[in-house]
Amino acid sequence: MNPRDIIIARIYTLEGNDQLNQALDILRDEEKIMGVTIIRGIAGFGKNREVHTSTLLTLSLELPLIIEFYDTPEKVDKAIQTLKSKLDFKHIVSWPATVH
Repeated sequence: MNPRDIIIARIYTLEGNDQLNQALDILRDEEKIMGVTIIRGIAGFGKNREVHTSTLLTLSLELPLIIEFYDTPEKVDKAIQTLKSKLDFKHIVSWPATVH
């Protein structure tokens, strides 16, 4: 397989809202993104410094989630714009990578 340039993007959000399924539908069906992974954090905090965590005694519905996806730079840029406009995601980061 020849190396090719891609972009990896991550959306940081919280569990417990409808956005996850909607985002997956957009990335799979509308944008036809090459690969997507959902990562559930065990603890985290954002700009407001509020810690979101889970212990054995309590199961939080607001655990951190990362929606990570990758594809060509053009497809990822378009997908990010679609997700921002349709779902109002605010915490998105991306960086270049190479598929080998």
